[in-house]
Amino acid sequence: MTGRTTLITAGAAGIGLAIAEMFMARGDQVIVCDVDQVALDRAATKLPGLVAIKADVSDVAAVDAMIAQAGPISVLVNNAGVAGPVGGIETNDPDDWARCFAVNVHGAFHTIRAVVPAMREAGTGTIINISTASTVTGLPGRAAYIASKYALEGMTRTLARELGPVGIRVNAIRPGFMDTERMRGIMHRIADQSGRSVSEVETAALGYISLRTKIQPAEIGEMAWFFASDAAHHITGQIIGVDGNAEWEG
Repeated sequence: MTGRTTLITAGAAGIGLAIAEMFMARGDQVIVCDVDQVALDRAATKLPGLVAIKADVSDVAAVDAMIAQAGPISVLVNNAGVAGPVGGIETNDPDDWARCFAVNVHGAFHTIRAVVPAMREAGTGTIINISTASTVTGLPGRAAYIASKYALEGMTRTLARELGPVGIRVNAIRPGFMDTERMRGIMHRIADQSGRSVSEVETAALGYISLRTKIQPAEIGEMAWFFASDAAHHITGQIIGVDGNAEWEG
């Protein structure tokens, strides 16, 4: 056992669950939170010993209660995120826009704010924020999501400076074209809207990626593990793409 306690938000499925599985297999005590109780129950069954807590990170009281239950956190992975409104900026519903920031930005703020005091006291800690490769390419029709992830990256760089003197490292990962149920759903939606097959949509998307590849959730887990490891003890303020080099998005 590493003696560390790792908290992963939105950790009951997808990328979050892949990170949880990897960190548990390598000796961390792992806590995940999610808003989906069914997914939490499924994750807890799959990974005996996993601590699964239902919590919405946009709710500061829920986050504070979760951290009070969990105790000191050594590694925080801010994975929680919502897609936000899709379509031209003039069609975006203000409430949907606000909800996107409430989860993607304010949720990360709430969790970081809650775990930093114990990290500061310990003189060490690792915070890993999950962004997106789309902050590099831009993505028309997804202004809320991209703006929220830019904010998360700005928070990453600033907190690396703020918290570095007390031994806390802050980095971010930009996942690319993920091989997940969520991405498959997006591909099906685009196919339906454009009158193309899913295969045609995926091939077109991969044409903008240098390595022409989808990314497996475990690959994000590996980068998160590296950031949390002793091998990265002098790495902070960095934003690394695990995306096959996303050149552009059509």
